[in-house]
Amino acid sequence: MTQLHTPKASRNQETGRLSFMGPVSPPAVRFRAGGATGGGTSRRAPGTFSTVPAPKNSVRRSLLVASAALSSLSVATSAALAAPTPSSSPSTTPPAHMSTVGGVRLGQPGTQVNLAPGVPVLPKGLTARSWIVADAESGDVLATHNAHWRLAPASTLKMLFADTVLPRFPRGTRHKVVPSDLAGMGAGSSVVGIAAGHTYTVHDLWLGVFLRSGNDAVHVLSSMNGGVGQTVKDMQAHADDLQALDTHVVSPDGYDEPGQVSSAYDLTLFARSGLQKKDFRDYCSTVRARFGSREIQNTNRMLSGDTDVPVYRGIAGVKNGNTTHAGATFTGVAERNGRVLLVTVMNPGKHEHNEVYKETATLFDWGFQAAGKVKPVGELVPPRSAVADATAQPGPSAAGQAYGTGGSGSAPAARATAGSRSSGMGIALAITGGLLVLLAAGAFLVNRRWPLPDLRRRRTPS
Repeated sequence: MTQLHTPKASRNQETGRLSFMGPVSPPAVRFRAGGATGGGTSRRAPGTFSTVPAPKNSVRRSLLVASAALSSLSVATSAALAAPTPSSSPSTTPPAHMSTVGGVRLGQPGTQVNLAPGVPVLPKGLTARSWIVADAESGDVLATHNAHWRLAPASTLKMLFADTVLPRFPRGTRHKVVPSDLAGMGAGSSVVGIAAGHTYTVHDLWLGVFLRSGNDAVHVLSSMNGGVGQTVKDMQAHADDLQALDTHVVSPDGYDEPGQVSSAYDLTLFARSGLQKKDFRDYCSTVRARFGSREIQNTNRMLSGDTDVPVYRGIAGVKNGNTTHAGATFTGVAERNGRVLLVTVMNPGKHEHNEVYKETATLFDWGFQAAGKVKPVGELVPPRSAVADATAQPGPSAAGQAYGTGGSGSAPAARATAGSRSSGMGIALAITGGLLVLLAAGAFLVNRRWPLPDLRRRRTPS
């Protein structure tokens, strides 16, 4: 399958991904160069990412461990304060108390923004039930409205599906579709036109997911992944690891189902995680492609344009959705002048054509004007697994160098036992002070700005 009119990309470099994201690819697998079936020379399929090397010095390791200790406290607090079990019938008004993952203000209903001299005012006419503007690289939440309100996500939930399943199958793998692969799709589902008895590559299927939001492609990939039930479990586990605690997965395609909910905050986490994967970036930025004997076009109007919505300057994906219960939903990523922003908009109350894209565009415009001027109201948190990896016990030499003990790690205790009480207190105070410095430095290290890798940016002609 040949992709057409895809935004120009720079060379494939995977070394610039966000600092807190651990490797997401499965172990390299062996398959035939011609696909899963047929002849060809066996070769290794590389993972989506290269493995990130360990820090080169023990002090850096200690800083990461110290900063992760802070993050783990945040994780525990966030889990305790997460929103309750989802209702099958979300209310028409946001709850008075929502999850505080990412910051206390994100759990408050209404608009949250720190307006100050020099900060542009928010755009007028926003009607979405929930929205968020965040820096994709630093994780700063610049402004939001009902960030953690649990709402039906529609096909934006496919971002979680892709982030979960995409690394598991090489794009050249071929699969012959059987009728059971397409069973269970909801009435009126969006489809790309997959037919039983035909063989498709994984690459074909993902184009169907991202460009046409094809529920048929989702169900075939889910079947390859062990079935819809297993895929739902995998997606829920991945959402929990990402700390997307507002999300309850019932169907992998985002189709309206009782109890299936997410939030603007969670959808933004899914996009940010997915954008770490090269294939995810490539698919979500593809405007048109060949699918069998015909051409398909991306339904993301900020990427492909429409009569009343121009292609947004700097847009690079991600995913749109629309169902009866969810209304219109959208998460987009765009870059201008070295700044990469994520915007999620859920269910505009104004039911005009392409309204979700129009409100997204105004929020992007505001975000690019406000970035660097507005004080954040919260943050996009790292995955739990990243926190657990960072808190792995360092070697004795690392601890020793961090505390200035010459590498033994036991010298402070020995000196405290042999010395006077005042000496012991002095050492305790010194260690406490050192820990505070390490925590502060570690927090800076983890939250420093890291560029997203190799975005395929769609630009309007100059």
